[in-house]
Amino acid sequence: LCYRRKEPIGVCACIIPWNFPLLMQAWKIAPALACGNTVVLKTSEKTPLSALHVCKLIKEAGFPPGVVNVVNGYGVPTGEYL
Repeated sequence: LCYRRKEPIGVCACIIPWNFPLLMQAWKIAPALACGNTVVLKTSEKTPLSALHVCKLIKEAGFPPGVVNVVNGYGVPTGEYL
């Protein structure tokens, strides 16, 4: 007997490096949202504005509050919490 169970996992923590921040955000946000999960993005301390702008666009697109969240900060203390 083989069956597939389609349900969201929950919250996906995504850590974005400093190189190619917009491309990496798209690679991590799109599959998580397509599967019905919410996302917490931890951006690099060197490129935080790109993620904040993407979140502004997500808000303007009409996504519900809390679906995509951004956490800014240095890697060691902030990334450990995720």
